[in-house]
Amino acid sequence: MGLKNIMGIDIGGSGVKGAIVNTKKGELKTKRYRIPTPQPATPDAIADVIKQIVDHFKWEGPVGAGFPGVIQQGYARTAANMNERWIDVNLNALFSKKTGCKVHVVNDADAAGMAEMKFGSGKKFKGVALLVTVGTGLGTVVFNNGRLLPNMEMGHIILHGDDAEKYASDAARKADKLNWETWAGRFNEYLKRMEELLWPDLIIIGGGASKKDDKFFKHLDTRAKVIPATLLNEAGIIGAALTSRYYNKLEKKD
Repeated sequence: MGLKNIMGIDIGGSGVKGAIVNTKKGELKTKRYRIPTPQPATPDAIADVIKQIVDHFKWEGPVGAGFPGVIQQGYARTAANMNERWIDVNLNALFSKKTGCKVHVVNDADAAGMAEMKFGSGKKFKGVALLVTVGTGLGTVVFNNGRLLPNMEMGHIILHGDDAEKYASDAARKADKLNWETWAGRFNEYLKRMEELLWPDLIIIGGGASKKDDKFFKHLDTRAKVIPATLLNEAGIIGAALTSRYYNKLEKKD
């Protein structure tokens, strides 16, 4: 089996999705299998869901999983849209024990960014690229000449006195019943703040909102070029699998 085919899992606030990925081509080999995120979304509850996905595919190989929070050496350090019980839990160990597979966990935006830079809109791009995933929250990932700076959780900067994603995420658009143009004004404020901090040469918009680029891109006004992600909902799964492949190779060298 080697490291060509790896299972990728994307843990989200509304659903947990998985598929087997060809990591050489950046393509799903199977249809995505999705299970609604249990409530409350505790570590043990999510671990049970991940086992269900692994069992669904009768999978016994390596697994990569993207998680919405800072992941440091396999440990969850934040979990803004999940549950406080995640903090300081070794997710690599928890998920590996539950599934019987070798599992590597990474920040979900980092996973999506890895996929997008290798196989999607950022392929072969040179310079500073900022990818923003827009959905329940705002995920951010930064690359310099294709190299990742991990755990850039900048969806939580302060904007108008509160967490930015409460003001500019797609969930905020829906909650405040904003039309696309009005929401784009908010999101543009966020992007401008990112430009003040990071000075990216390219901004890639991913997540669920990227499928609606025709609704709001025309209302954005940034220094950097803004383009939609191309892998859409598959990016997190593909990137998680790529991350697992990377760490498995490192461990084999050791």
